[in-house]
Amino acid sequence: MQEKATIARPYARAAFEQAREEGKLREWSALLGFLAAVVKDPLMQRVLRDPKLGEERLFGLVADLCGDRLTQTGRNFLRILVEARRLDVAPEIFQQFEEKRARAEGVSEVDVISAYEIDPSQQKQVADLMKKRLGRDVQVRASVDPSIIGGVIIRAGDSVIDASIRGRLRQLANEFAKQT
Repeated sequence: MQEKATIARPYARAAFEQAREEGKLREWSALLGFLAAVVKDPLMQRVLRDPKLGEERLFGLVADLCGDRLTQTGRNFLRILVEARRLDVAPEIFQQFEEKRARAEGVSEVDVISAYEIDPSQQKQVADLMKKRLGRDVQVRASVDPSIIGGVIIRAGDSVIDASIRGRLRQLANEFAKQT
């Protein structure tokens, strides 16, 4: 089976073009984000794998869950995903849509991974530093990973700044390995 990101690409592109044509990038973003969350739910995962559940019932169930978030074009998009049996790639569609939206709006998304929760002022500091480095507005997505022990890892596109203790320990281990 093809990689989910590859499968999601044409759907993300179509959703983005439709959203831009309608002038509703944020509304589509909210819809696709909600749809991705629904699809990730463990109970919904079981429903999606049920071979006895027909397309109409699945469409109706998901459409009911989405409620007022669905415009007519959103309903059409959902129907296409259901009929093509591609509802499971909704998280990847959302991610690719968000990347396209950020580029269109001149914003770069930066992931900041830290051992502990970082407060809004620290997020702003990172955003300001990365804005200078990238030359565009930055939106910070913060997450916590206790395994990095301390410090932060910053990812902006293909660039990675690893200022974590785990990263420094790896560097040190590599240096020791070279010397022996």
